[in-house]
Amino acid sequence: MPQLDPLPWFSILVFSWLIFLTIIPMKVLGHTFPNEMTAQSTKAPTMKTWNWPWL
Repeated sequence: MPQLDPLPWFSILVFSWLIFLTIIPMKVLGHTFPNEMTAQSTKAPTMKTWNWPWL
């Protein structure tokens, strides 16, 4: 039964993992964000209370 012969399937497995571990991370890390992220302030935002007219 040819599907039980591990030689071609093992080489395909090793080659595909080499692609996953070498080429794809470089492509993913090469992407840039379209908008630059800005640092948020450490102060908590001040909220104004709203006076409900029916209370």
